Amino acid sequence: MTMVDAAAYLRRIGVAGPVRADLQTLAHLQERHQKSVPFETIDFNLGLPIGMGEEAVEKIVDRRRGGGCYELNTAFAVLLRELGFPVALLPGRTLHNGQRQVLGAHSGHMMLRVEADGESWLTDVGFRWASRHPLRLSDRRRQKDENGEYLLTDGDEGDVVIVHNGVPRIRLETREREIEDFVPTLWWFCTSPDSPVSAGSVWASLVTDDGRVSLLDRTLTRVENGQLVREVLDDEAFAAACRRWFGIELDRLPHLPPGPADEPA
Repeated sequence: MTMVDAAAYLRRIGVAGPVRADLQTLAHLQERHQKSVPFETIDFNLGLPIGMGEEAVEKIVDRRRGGGCYELNTAFAVLLRELGFPVALLPGRTLHNGQRQVLGAHSGHMMLRVEADGESWLTDVGFRWASRHPLRLSDRRRQKDENGEYLLTDGDEGDVVIVHNGVPRIRLETREREIEDFVPTLWWFCTSPDSPVSAGSVWASLVTDDGRVSLLDRTLTRVENGQLVREVLDDEAFAAACRRWFGIELDRLPHLPPGPADEPA
């Protein structure tokens, strides 16, 4: 990744340079990334190739798209390293899907350990319940954040369990991995009939000043004037919502459940 690419990436997330490799900058970059680059699984649904690292940077910066956690966090790692931050890729396992406890695939999630101001911090720009700002890895007290309250607890075999608003969300391994270590699980996500992103629902989510706007299949949920607003979208409205809320221009629709116009009278 060149300095020109880094400058383009910073413009993509609305950050004006120059930047320094310190905690204040890291927190700003993480928040701006979450507000600018959506988590979205449309390409998984369409069966399109999914890349990581510099391939994901091209998708995010040049094509102005979002992506899944592997795409977003490896791209963010590329940017952070270019800016002078030491970064490690850490594998995680999801423990809750928002409705019930689950036991997700091994290495089914990824987070970053970033060194700044002499300490290790956890960052994540690819998860619905991720903190808005970095979490201090060594701190076992409750950590307040714009997205709620976080508690890091010690799990078995040196793992760390990340609890968000009282709900265990991620079991994180602390041994650094290489990007190639995530390729088999990415292949599973892209090809398995049990995959939640290729054979399941279409998701998109982006942090806003009011909270978050989210798309699950045909249902768009957002906060407006302090009120939760929920809309069920037909095909035209789905494409318009992708454009308006997530900056995604679709040349074809993903595979969606039947829309309002398709329901029997």
